[in-house]
Amino acid sequence: MSEKTIQPNSKVVMHYRIILEDGTVADSTWEDNEPIAFVHGDGTLAPGLEEVLIGLQPGARESIPLAPEQGFGHKDTENIHTLSRSDFGEDTPVAPGLVIGFTLPNGQELPGMIIEVEGDQVLVDFNHPFSGHQLSFEVEILSVE
Repeated sequence: MSEKTIQPNSKVVMHYRIILEDGTVADSTWEDNEPIAFVHGDGTLAPGLEEVLIGLQPGARESIPLAPEQGFGHKDTENIHTLSRSDFGEDTPVAPGLVIGFTLPNGQELPGMIIEVEGDQVLVDFNHPFSGHQLSFEVEILSVE
């Protein structure tokens, strides 16, 4: 009897690692030994990451290169905004590289990375932190239902 392969709506348990082009491990489930469990297509993973899993079977170990358009997209200049320092709380540290959560009017939280601080102006990037990167998506499929 052949094993099931990952298809839309499959229940998948797997380990994964996302590696940036410079070799930095950006995200991983292997280090804490807690695999991720999800239903393929439920939005847990970015669509491009889910797409490359189609057809894999339990036991598969793959390292899949992903261009930005397959992963988290290219940086969108429309998602980079200049805010006033007064938009941040007085106790909030503001420095390049810091990621701060911003609450939208609908209550949703959106992370933004501070790119630059110049006087009272703070440049914030609201793109996904992995956008614009060539990624390596390493996976080990543990089970498929």
